[in-house]
Amino acid sequence: MHSLLAAVMDLGRGLELPQVLRGIVEAAVTLADAEYGALGVVGDGQRLSEFLPVGMADDLVARIGRTPCGRGILGELIRNPEPLRLTDLTRHPSSYGFPEHHPPMRTFLGVPVRVRDEVFGNLYLTEKRGGGGFDADDEKVLTTLAIAAGVAIDNARMYHDSRRRERWREALGEITSSLLAGSEVSRVLRLIARRAMEVADADLAAVLLPDSDEGRLAVRVALGRGAELLQGTTVPALGSLAGLATRTKAPVVSAELGVDSRAYAPEGGGDGGHGGDAGGGQADGPTVAVPLPLDAAACGALRLSRRAGRPAFDDSEVTLISGFADQAAIALELARRRAESEELAVLHDRDRIARDLHDLAIQRLFATGMTLQSAARMIERPDAAERVSRAVDDLDTTIKIIRSTIFELRTDATGDGRGGPRLRRRMAEAAHLAGQSLGFAPSLRIEGPVDSSVPDELAEQVLAVTAESLSNIARHSQAHRADVVLAVPGTADVLTLTVVDDGVGIDTVRSGDSAEHTGGLANMRSRAEEYGGTLTVRCPSDGGTRIVWRVPLPAG
Repeated sequence: MHSLLAAVMDLGRGLELPQVLRGIVEAAVTLADAEYGALGVVGDGQRLSEFLPVGMADDLVARIGRTPCGRGILGELIRNPEPLRLTDLTRHPSSYGFPEHHPPMRTFLGVPVRVRDEVFGNLYLTEKRGGGGFDADDEKVLTTLAIAAGVAIDNARMYHDSRRRERWREALGEITSSLLAGSEVSRVLRLIARRAMEVADADLAAVLLPDSDEGRLAVRVALGRGAELLQGTTVPALGSLAGLATRTKAPVVSAELGVDSRAYAPEGGGDGGHGGDAGGGQADGPTVAVPLPLDAAACGALRLSRRAGRPAFDDSEVTLISGFADQAAIALELARRRAESEELAVLHDRDRIARDLHDLAIQRLFATGMTLQSAARMIERPDAAERVSRAVDDLDTTIKIIRSTIFELRTDATGDGRGGPRLRRRMAEAAHLAGQSLGFAPSLRIEGPVDSSVPDELAEQVLAVTAESLSNIARHSQAHRADVVLAVPGTADVLTLTVVDDGVGIDTVRSGDSAEHTGGLANMRSRAEEYGGTLTVRCPSDGGTRIVWRVPLPAG
């Protein structure tokens, strides 16, 4: 009784749940003088979600392999939560025998552990020391210990929940500060994924958003165990947990992703399981995916995973994770609003510049031309009069150029009035769309009169090459920056599209200035050759990739 009282007092001092659970089993083994003990935690479906053995060496546990799931004699207490004492467990009708490498066991004592009115799990003891069997006193002691264990587990749970809510509030405060500070959306998403992974005690976190390839979700952010295998990949919207969350607009929970038929199994087998959702098998255990709404139609997902054998995500954790997904949605919405605000400011500025050019520059140039024309009639020397006349012609040409510039500046945001958006506008839209897959906004610079110099057919090729280049960066380069430059010189005889990133580079570059590659690069090269142009791919010594797509412009 003195030992029982000491064990109860020790349990009451514990606050961390894993330590409390191990302390319960160790106290039970000591009090009942058993060789082996274990605590099985009952999860969903009347199965054991956790199994904590005591008395076996770690290497023996590893040789035995997979932990019990609650069948056989262990499941008897799950089905009938009452104390069970046996002199030979192998003779019980529910006994299934032991797996390979398992030590022999005969005597058995088990009691349920209740937390308030809920059966939390069961205490199992086997092999009474000294060769005898467990008696009624052992059963009473173990039952009393189970009652104290229920109280200790309840206290540890409440302490754990309070600590988790505190970390959740701290995380939300940090995320809110980052949002209000106007941080880049990629940085905010990484912060959300990291803090969600910490608060939910997950091993892998990923943010998935709609890909440019319709019907798929792209991994914009991946952190944790196996993240490098997941970053930049895509999963189908139909046939993955993340896709199911986006379609149903509700959390999707899996107790074990590696055997879940709803998970995505990549073609070619991968790790032989469902590595597409798990990230190469690095976190193919319990998984939860919660929806991340972008607008009325589009939706992404925040997905967290744990290693196989770890506990499944409970309802409170799913609720917390959903809160982080809401924060991610706010971050994306703020980024979109900021982009629209910046674009509106640019349009207002362009309109102001156009107005000033018209009201000030053109009027002054026109007045100067009129003055020179009237002065030319008073010049007696023919050569001097001719020079003045040429100056007037130059002023007329300058006025035409400025008027053309004003027309481009004042082009409506939806198009040019001749059948659709201009190339300059469509390039901005392509860069903005690619930013959703890249995780950051690529920089875009346009030089020269692209709208007036590039024919519609060639403009479509330019847009296709731009989209393909940025898609390759998102899928393969692991880049953090991408720069796009579209240039048409004043002479308007050649168009040059340059795309540069700071990623891992392309390992198929040869001769320092060209690359042979199937797929995307081959398509870009074909598009250039169709117009008599060239494609150049280089990997600078300081890293990254530089793609230059150059084609001649038609005369006139």
